[in-house]
Amino acid sequence: MLFLWTKAFHILFVMSWFAGLFYLPRIFVNLAMETETVATERLLLMARKLYRFMSLLALPAMVLGLALMWMLYGGGEGRVKIPGWMHAKLTFVVLLLGYHHACGSILRKFEKGVNQRSHTWFRWFNEVPVVMLLAVVVLVVVKPF
Repeated sequence: MLFLWTKAFHILFVMSWFAGLFYLPRIFVNLAMETETVATERLLLMARKLYRFMSLLALPAMVLGLALMWMLYGGGEGRVKIPGWMHAKLTFVVLLLGYHHACGSILRKFEKGVNQRSHTWFRWFNEVPVVMLLAVVVLVVVKPF
């Protein structure tokens, strides 16, 4: 039963974290297009609050994910070999953490007023977590290898 509760909360925290990963780059699109100082300051405030909140959500998502890994593959006497699909999933998780930190770096550039990227670039950047989420879901559900 503990496994199922852990899994449920892991999924909820991952979903919440992804909401931030999807929305923050949309704020970047608007920041890249904005010319009015008041609107820019409001968007920066939104972006800072969202980045802080999604960072807090990522932490329990990761901790619960590690707990699930321990329950499945490392918690018993007869240790089970971790399957290939899990290695691939974990690779995407590491890439998503890198994306998350890249968002923080981009936010700092907007705060300093040194962003050089266009709104079109940020529209494409916004699609990265969608592709990675698709890959993770397929790996977890289909378990292709």
